Amino acid sequence: MRVLIGCEYSGVVRDAFIALGHDAMSCDILPTDRAGPHYQGDVRDVLDYPWDMAIFHPPCTDLSVSGARHFAEKRLDGRQQAAVSFFMSLTKTAIPRVAIENPVCIMSSLWRKPDQIIQPWEYGHGETKATCLWLKGLPLLQPTDIVDGRENRIHRMPPSADRGKLRSATYLGIAAAMAQQWGG
Repeated sequence: MRVLIGCEYSGVVRDAFIALGHDAMSCDILPTDRAGPHYQGDVRDVLDYPWDMAIFHPPCTDLSVSGARHFAEKRLDGRQQAAVSFFMSLTKTAIPRVAIENPVCIMSSLWRKPDQIIQPWEYGHGETKATCLWLKGLPLLQPTDIVDGRENRIHRMPPSADRGKLRSATYLGIAAAMAQQWGG
């Protein structure tokens, strides 16, 4: 399959699909962290290519309920409206199989409830990080390795220059489950 991994600079999900023999490319405005097929630019530049599947990770900074105390400011200067518009543009793609991933966010009330909420501890990582999935043409992602431990490492992460990148990284177990279940 031809698989687009949009708004991903880490290459984690892209590489999981490549490992299974798929033609996958990541795309982000940032350069990729791992060598591999990657378009550095706006994902909307490559949406009309004949992809079989897309997994999108739109920026959550202005959407996530964890930052609700800043919503008034973000609405006043238009950041939240721009983030919602970008998210919604991804829902309108003609790509037949689509997953849009985001933390618990305002899209649940502005657009629709997610089809599924997954946790890292369902895929081999003893941590909590509720992740919403909005799906089109794809089945629900099934847990692959339920483990003990419910550490909230992401929430307690101290401030740093790369905190945003660290908080947004996809867990390897989740990436592998996506590739195996949606790419098999």
